Amino acid sequence: MTDPGNGLQAGLKNRHLSMIAIGGVIGAGLFVGSSSGIATAGPGILLSYALVGTLVVLVMRMLGEMSAANPTSGSFSAHADRALGRWAGFSIGWLYWFFWVVVLAVEATAGAVILEGWIPAVPQWAWALIVMVVLTATNLVSVGSYGEFEFWFAGIKVVAIAAFIVIGGLAVFGLLPGVDSEQAGLSNLTEHGGFLPNGPGAILTGVLLVVFSFMGSEIATLAAGESENPQQAVTKATNSIIWRVAVFYLGSIFVVVALLPWDSKSIAEDGSYVAALDSLGIAHAGQIMNFIVLTSVLSCLNSGLYTASRMAFSLGQRGDAPKAFAKTTSRGVPLVAIIASVVFGFVAVFFNYKFPDSVFLFLVNSSGAVALFVWLVICFSQLRMRKIIQAEAPEKLVVRMWLYPYLTWATAALIVFVLGYMLTDTEHDGRKTVLLSLLVAAVVLAIAFIKEKVRGGGTAPAVKVRVDSELDADEVNVG
Repeated sequence: MTDPGNGLQAGLKNRHLSMIAIGGVIGAGLFVGSSSGIATAGPGILLSYALVGTLVVLVMRMLGEMSAANPTSGSFSAHADRALGRWAGFSIGWLYWFFWVVVLAVEATAGAVILEGWIPAVPQWAWALIVMVVLTATNLVSVGSYGEFEFWFAGIKVVAIAAFIVIGGLAVFGLLPGVDSEQAGLSNLTEHGGFLPNGPGAILTGVLLVVFSFMGSEIATLAAGESENPQQAVTKATNSIIWRVAVFYLGSIFVVVALLPWDSKSIAEDGSYVAALDSLGIAHAGQIMNFIVLTSVLSCLNSGLYTASRMAFSLGQRGDAPKAFAKTTSRGVPLVAIIASVVFGFVAVFFNYKFPDSVFLFLVNSSGAVALFVWLVICFSQLRMRKIIQAEAPEKLVVRMWLYPYLTWATAALIVFVLGYMLTDTEHDGRKTVLLSLLVAAVVLAIAFIKEKVRGGGTAPAVKVRVDSELDADEVNVG
């Protein structure tokens, strides 16, 4: 059972955690955003996805090492608190919360666009309101209801993308009857200007376009704190990240660029996955993909609200947010943390409809680089936490980062390089995204240091790894 002092309950079953871990890497961004990456890098976008996928695998390995030793709803924020100082846990926790409440508005609007297309009698803003209210209610009932909804949302995504890969793969190798063999085939990877039609530099530009679609991989480590066996859940999620990235991202994008020439007008006009389905002669391809994208949107909304509220809960526990955030209902639901998160989500939705090209654009751009900031903090936290765990409870190192510390430093250097390259990107708003995200990060850091001064300095309350052999792995003292 979960530590009773922490207020949350072990309401997530193993099947919930497994599907949350699998579904967490399949965001709506994969379906919606891949067409711009293909247009930029051609078939070479596969290298962009492989590069970012490798980055995610390495970061998740580090996070898995820390979270398996100390499962907590604060995940990397709580680890940064202990490893780097209270300022780090405060800053990255609030930035991550900010990222997800903006995502709530983005996804609610994306879902509303699809639903309005199906039922135009209901205005778009009303659909956004409806999906937000329904998923807020789901999260307020219990963590089990969140897990159940996510199990089915993620299940639909997984089945859909697996079917797409199988059917598309058969078509690519000429094993699917009724498909134009001249259009589908491995030759699409090298013809039409070659594998890198826009030069090797386009691989890095592609990285900038796809990196944000990977955000969500870390949700399983937050959710593990509310599972029956957190250590096992984290270990399983960490060990399976390689095949999840390889199959769902590289596998599906490979099918798209092999089915159609990368410069096909239909990819730009209809979206990469719709165009691929159309090329197979599948009827109502657009509506099928709209249903899958809507499922991904609802999944992202559901998980986004859960993730934001649990991060707010953890910040409240550690004294870095109002104490009310750390209070839970009799069902183990952090009511105030959920309400506060969804209120900011509603405000962001309002800005999207009232000031789409000013206030909302600022919110989206200023949260855009947070994923990279989070990954960087995970790198530096792991460098320090490995020593702490080895000194206090070496038996808790059931997941180990490969080639420590060299691979950790190499990963951090790659993230810094990507951030630096973004500063040179004016065509896809990379520079604006980094600068605005740095501005917000600077403000949050300033608040963190002022809070430390007021508090009189000191370090974070110990996030102790308990080593009593009679205690379960998930009985962890947080703050």
